[in-house]
Amino acid sequence: MTTTVSVTLDSVAWHTPDGRCLFSDLNAQFDTRPTGLVGRNGVGKTVLAQLLAGLREPSAGQCRRVGRVHYLAQQIAAPAGQRIAELAAVDNVVDALRRIEAGSTQQADFDAVGEQWSMREDLMQALAAAGLHGVDVDTPVDNLSGGQRMRVALVGALLQPAELLILDEPSNHLDLAGRQWLQQQLERRGHGYLLVSHDRLLLQHVQRIVELSPQGLRSHGGNHESYAQARAADRAAADTLLQQRRQERRKGEHALQAQRQRLEQRSARGNREAATANQAPILLGLARQRAQASMGKAKQQLQQRHETLHDAVRQAQALIDEPAPVLLPPLLEKAAPEWVARLHQVQLPYVAEPLHALDLAVRRGARVAVSGVNGAGKSTLLKVLAGQLAPLSGEVQISVPAALLDQQLDLLPAQFSALEGVRARNLQMEEGELRSRLSLLGLDAMQVQLPSAQLSGGQRVKAALACALYADPPAQLLLLDEPGNHLDLEALAALEALLRQYTGTLMVVSHDEAFLQAIGISARLQATAEGWQWQSA
Repeated sequence: MTTTVSVTLDSVAWHTPDGRCLFSDLNAQFDTRPTGLVGRNGVGKTVLAQLLAGLREPSAGQCRRVGRVHYLAQQIAAPAGQRIAELAAVDNVVDALRRIEAGSTQQADFDAVGEQWSMREDLMQALAAAGLHGVDVDTPVDNLSGGQRMRVALVGALLQPAELLILDEPSNHLDLAGRQWLQQQLERRGHGYLLVSHDRLLLQHVQRIVELSPQGLRSHGGNHESYAQARAADRAAADTLLQQRRQERRKGEHALQAQRQRLEQRSARGNREAATANQAPILLGLARQRAQASMGKAKQQLQQRHETLHDAVRQAQALIDEPAPVLLPPLLEKAAPEWVARLHQVQLPYVAEPLHALDLAVRRGARVAVSGVNGAGKSTLLKVLAGQLAPLSGEVQISVPAALLDQQLDLLPAQFSALEGVRARNLQMEEGELRSRLSLLGLDAMQVQLPSAQLSGGQRVKAALACALYADPPAQLLLLDEPGNHLDLEALAALEALLRQYTGTLMVVSHDEAFLQAIGISARLQATAEGWQWQSA
């Protein structure tokens, strides 16, 4: 196997189908060093990752690859009936092995297998190491949780005969054990991977951070901690430079105003003297023309100096990140029932014992963290509370408007734009106000009209949140299933700030303990080996 790999970007640009430039003039090289690719939501990280993998062609420039590259998408598509071997993207090898064992002599089958004669056994061992027991290559993935599906996809990616793995938000949906397993696998691999991620724990183990911003690509040696320190220093220096440029502009404008006044005074004095001078009209006309030409040239020079001052401020401003997204908390009715949700002797579908049975009562204003391993039934519980799944038995009572932000973001269908999604849930609010609120989330006038499938993962999360929070009436019971998935650090901080202000009732599935602490949880509902356990925080 080739042990060297490199992907080189040479003046690469990419434009959206409607002609918008997402990024341009990117120059960089990616090699075997473990690398993290970071940047704000919507800046183009996924598109860049797909360009690096050869799944897209640049609109301009060149992308040259040496060695084999494999890309794993952040959105795991799993059509009904799909097998584990298909989700792991090794079905061509597994199925070819099966045909050869049955007597096939087709060259295509031997070409598909290549040197991977132990693929089936390797896959089963890797699935077991990833905590997926009781499955085989033909097991349908329909009933696997989001975290379990991600583990299957990661197992398949790690088995690929590629020198460079590009993993796009690989820790999405993974519980703590899953993240630890992934980190161990990457450490065992040792080299040749690129993480498109906002997961600070994973990024602590890379050797380089590459940041994509509207200004292009910038490489930082070291892990996320050293990158964060360098970024904070850069931001402080940029803030200082911006203040200096603004101060210079103020002083310069005062000086330019004084020069304009002197020019105007000199021009007026010249006009008065010319009016009383005893000269021939033709000479007076020539003198007036020379004075006007001199005045025009002086004014032009003043205007150029004025533009230079403004350009210096604009250049300094460009070094400052875009404003962080802002989520406006909805105004909720104060008169809400004391108990907003009750489950009495409920039997959850698709959930194994002892977690299939549950009695639950949630008080108004509670902030509940729902935790447990992947596949325990957390997402199923939220869907039952939202009315999207019927319990096998028992009674579910929800006494306030509720909204579920699930992992698939079904709240905002892929064919709907962000503006259409919010307007469908709020016919009272003016379109201008809706557009303003979406703009505060970082969605510009063009992006709010695109089908949400064309937005980045983080942009879709923010748009789906807007559908829940800006609805009429707004949700008083907010059910969030891994809401931090896909969000950059600034967007995650904005979500934390909003949820701290939210006066309704929260039930949040998350494996991010720092996020749960930041939003001020008041209770925990934990899936354990003995069943569901309630604990006040």
